[in-house]
Amino acid sequence: MKSCAQCQQQNQEDAKFCYQCGNTLTGEPEAPITPPVIPVIHADEHLWRQFIGPHADRYLQHFNKFGLGEEPKFALTWNWPAFLYISFLWFLYRKMYVYALVYALGPMISTYLTGDITVGLIWSIMAGATANYIYYWHCREHIGRIKNGSWTEPAKQDEALKEAGGVQPYIIYVGIALYVLFIFTTIKMVQDGPPDGDPSPGKPAKPAATSSV
Repeated sequence: MKSCAQCQQQNQEDAKFCYQCGNTLTGEPEAPITPPVIPVIHADEHLWRQFIGPHADRYLQHFNKFGLGEEPKFALTWNWPAFLYISFLWFLYRKMYVYALVYALGPMISTYLTGDITVGLIWSIMAGATANYIYYWHCREHIGRIKNGSWTEPAKQDEALKEAGGVQPYIIYVGIALYVLFIFTTIKMVQDGPPDGDPSPGKPAKPAATSSV
């Protein structure tokens, strides 16, 4: 039997109209059409991509965790290049000159004051945990300033974004040179051994034999 959707009257399976109310009968109820899911794209995503340059997809994934609205919040993320690479060089690579100076002088001053060379590892961990958030604010401030400028042509705006953002590729070669220098210095120190000082006490020399007279 086929039930009428309007009056619930039972009808024959081959009936096309309800015997009671005359409503058109259909076979199986049609499934509701689900609209396709459209990914949410930030209105200024094009500007962010132009400013970030290389690896924009990866950084935008981190930035979405902070929120691209008016009140972003800190979320713990990890930046491997800022941790493994010399931290101040990564900030310099991304044109964050103030933070590059902080991470260049900070480890040296901390090591000098504490006398502990492992303090540099703490700075590296700090860089790895906060670099994405710092970079987010760097991008946000510069993009907002450029966006509010008077631009007659979009191409000129894109050019300004690429010039203010992006990366400095030559920093990669500087980092490689510093790593090579560090490796050669370490090998040299191992080969030379500890610095010369007072000779370590050895076994006492045997007293010379005296002849009896």
